Amino acid sequence: MQLSPDVVRLCEEVRRFIRKEVDPRSRWIEEHDAIPDDLMKLARELGLFGLTIPEQYGGIGLDLAGKCAIEEEMGRTNYGFATVIGNHTGIGTTGIVALGSEAQKRKYLPRMASGEWVGCFSLTEPHAGSNPADIRTSAVKQGGRYVLNGEKIYTTNGGIAQVFTVMAVTDKSKGIKGISAFIIERGCKGFAIGRNELKMGMHGCTTVPLAFTDCEVPADNLLGPEGMGYVQALKTLTMGRVTIAARCCGMMDKLIERCVDYMKTRVQGGRKIAEHQGLQWMLADMGVARDASRLLTNRAIDVILRGERGTLEASAAKLHATESLGKVVDCAVQIHGGMGYMREMGIETVYRDARITRIYEGSSEIQRNIIAAQLLKDD
Repeated sequence: MQLSPDVVRLCEEVRRFIRKEVDPRSRWIEEHDAIPDDLMKLARELGLFGLTIPEQYGGIGLDLAGKCAIEEEMGRTNYGFATVIGNHTGIGTTGIVALGSEAQKRKYLPRMASGEWVGCFSLTEPHAGSNPADIRTSAVKQGGRYVLNGEKIYTTNGGIAQVFTVMAVTDKSKGIKGISAFIIERGCKGFAIGRNELKMGMHGCTTVPLAFTDCEVPADNLLGPEGMGYVQALKTLTMGRVTIAARCCGMMDKLIERCVDYMKTRVQGGRKIAEHQGLQWMLADMGVARDASRLLTNRAIDVILRGERGTLEASAAKLHATESLGKVVDCAVQIHGGMGYMREMGIETVYRDARITRIYEGSSEIQRNIIAAQLLKDD
């Protein structure tokens, strides 16, 4: 994927930032399940929170190719930190950029671009995990406001966010065409944010439930026309799946590098383990899986930037990259043997972090359903 000189320079800046500032704090993040305030401040100063927000609102204005290039770099460092940035600059802001009125954009995007306000996206519910069409959170219009009732779960970044893009049903009789999107601010009356969930991995990034009890939202906070919520959710998730695939490619890059270095220095039975054909084959499979994932990701980027929907391509990229990451990190643990199981090597952390990629923003099973549906669809 050909990148502009400006994006290449930004990638280099992010790489230096990761090595100097993020990597040294990774163990602290892992143990405390939080991002240090000074690291968040440095990320704001670098402009990481404005990656995908247009320049006229204070952001950098990267397209999907640029965003994915940064995601690859972020995949090489602490996954919780990468998710905070990726979620905010992805599904946390793209809905407002795509559907927001000029007044909404002027109100929210500059403060989100600076990182003063963190954004998030809330769709999943206890009874509607893999099928967004089954959401039950309702929004009833009463004069100049909407009244929301319902609950959401697994809201990434919800613990630190000030701006929430929330999906709710405005007209149950219309099915998926009756789902609308709303901008809800932290502190809104009737809006409660639950405690941060304890997770297997992705430490440092908050994941919380949300509750709406007669939550009053100004009608001006409707994001786009009524009934456009589900459509926008699908578009948002499509883009998000491509960026997750890109991040997985970066994670595989780092794992392969670690394995190469270890194999060249680790001696077993009087020989460097890099000389063992069995491990060479394992490393070769890791490289092929990474390269195939990157090719599928680049195909999805190209299709979407051409103005096509890219539904199949995005799902194929996410499916292959996330499944491949699971295999690559498992091989990385095996190559390192007992040391791979120990925390000091950091590979067991990636092993736990990698597992969520096959679940969120559409599980592997859902991606297969989408791909099959697209293949079976009449022209």
